[in-house]
Amino acid sequence: MPSSYPFSAIVGQDEMRLALLIAAVDPAIGGVLVMGDRGTGKSTAVRALANLLPPIDVVSDCQFGCDPAGTSVCSECEARSSPRRTRRVPVPMIDLPLGATEDRIVGGLNLESALVYGQKTFQPGLLARANRGFLYIDEVNLLEDHLVDLLIDVAASGVNVFERDGLSVRHPARFVLVGSGNPEEGDLRPQLLDRFGLAVEVSTPTDLAQRVDIVRRRDEFERDPIGFVGRFQRAEREQREAIVDARNRVATVMVPDLVLEASARLCSGLGTDGVRGELTLMRASRALAALSKAPEATLEHLRQVAPMALRHRLRRNPIDDAGSSARVARAIEEQLP
Repeated sequence: MPSSYPFSAIVGQDEMRLALLIAAVDPAIGGVLVMGDRGTGKSTAVRALANLLPPIDVVSDCQFGCDPAGTSVCSECEARSSPRRTRRVPVPMIDLPLGATEDRIVGGLNLESALVYGQKTFQPGLLARANRGFLYIDEVNLLEDHLVDLLIDVAASGVNVFERDGLSVRHPARFVLVGSGNPEEGDLRPQLLDRFGLAVEVSTPTDLAQRVDIVRRRDEFERDPIGFVGRFQRAEREQREAIVDARNRVATVMVPDLVLEASARLCSGLGTDGVRGELTLMRASRALAALSKAPEATLEHLRQVAPMALRHRLRRNPIDDAGSSARVARAIEEQLP
């Protein structure tokens, strides 16, 4: 039985789907935050994207899923002879539950090995399993503060460091962080919010025909998942090929000074801190251009990605009661020719 609803079968939520595709093309963008009403397909879209992506090669017998051609590998893979033996696996999609302990996330002492064999060995955690894939946190705004601090450190460095119980382990932990939640249940800490490259807002569809289509497709999937997935097999294959092609071409896509200057005007006009906003705009515009098979990023690409790249970077303005999306939209109209 198919494990996931097809990405190509998702109705509506265009901005969310586009943000996930952009993050899949260039993971350096920094992940995606999806906030909005319950039951709007947030977790469905994330899991569908992971199944859509082509499988990856990993070093055989490596518990951290190291890249055979990569330079950032664990100590065991560094000691392996070259060329390293490989195997092909699906892109990891790891759920981080709210009740997870720190040991479950970062790893810990393998108790069975210690008690039965008297050996101290490392038991990999969720961060190890998520390496080179996606780490998905539902209700991310309810995550405990000490876990937030932990994730911020690993997301920034791409390395998980465990030093406890007489063990010292460092392993790569590079993942696309995807969070979802309902804004009515609380805000994210600014430090974690800043780690998300893109932020999208989803809402319950108001169009009657769209609502009917969503319900009909979901019912068809639950009643005949194999037949339903088969109907979208071609669309899924075409979308997968588009992602692979965009990944191959993104490094050659040019971002002209016109787009960079427009990005700087937008961020300056909105008063964003630092230059992370400009960097995200540049990378997201380039990834979107690659998806569009364009040789260079344009102002139109910038317009499309600006709301999702900037809405979560705005300071609260007590004089302006407009929402962040409205402020970004207004800045686009004022700053972009």
